[in-house]
Amino acid sequence: MKTIFKTFYTLQLKTKANWEENLARLEAKVLECEKDSYILASEVFLTGFAYQKMAEASEFSEIATRKLQELSKDKTIVITMIEQEGRKYVNRLKVFHKGRIAYTQKKAKLFPLGNEHLHFKAGDIKDIKTFMLDGILCAALNCFEVRFIDLWKKIQGAQVIFVPAAWGKARKVHFQTLTRALAIANQSFVIASSCAGNEYAKGSSIITPYGIVYKNDSKEMIQAQVNLAEVTKMRIHIDTGIPHA
Repeated sequence: MKTIFKTFYTLQLKTKANWEENLARLEAKVLECEKDSYILASEVFLTGFAYQKMAEASEFSEIATRKLQELSKDKTIVITMIEQEGRKYVNRLKVFHKGRIAYTQKKAKLFPLGNEHLHFKAGDIKDIKTFMLDGILCAALNCFEVRFIDLWKKIQGAQVIFVPAAWGKARKVHFQTLTRALAIANQSFVIASSCAGNEYAKGSSIITPYGIVYKNDSKEMIQAQVNLAEVTKMRIHIDTGIPHA
């Protein structure tokens, strides 16, 4: 059983009206993080949902993408952005790794209470899948998607699951329960990030395959050093059929 230590960070920042300031704050946090770490920001952190400025948000995403490619030369950064696709807009998750975009995934399950379906084009569920980062099998579910158990099955086998979110404060217990249950059911590490702000839940956390939760709502960044061998150990010890080789 190979020991692989990795440091995870999850951010818990409030999105401000000034997008350049948001990017600068994100950069400052990334620079605080250890080399070779995984860093997760909340859903559309840089701009918020910006329904009245979608074109401008998409243009800003291009600027942010270039900056995050630079910042990810020795780290992995996961974030979602508003991007134009044809005449419509998508909520696209991007994984920045070794100075490049290693993986992208469009949000497939749009949140109707937030009118996301009126402003975004949904991605295809078939595109929600696992992806590899330096031999580590990873996956991502974007906010509302974590409510759909069929999507949990699609990403079974992943050692690390990223869950960026902009989760409503009124449903905070749902976010905490679902992300912890996902870690236990899929026997994987879950890194969950939800933004701060009057309407939002916070509740960012790092969760082990055993269901141990690292969280602190008073901090802007939560970190934990983990041993990825815990995934294999859990899958062998309590064999539910999830691959552990």
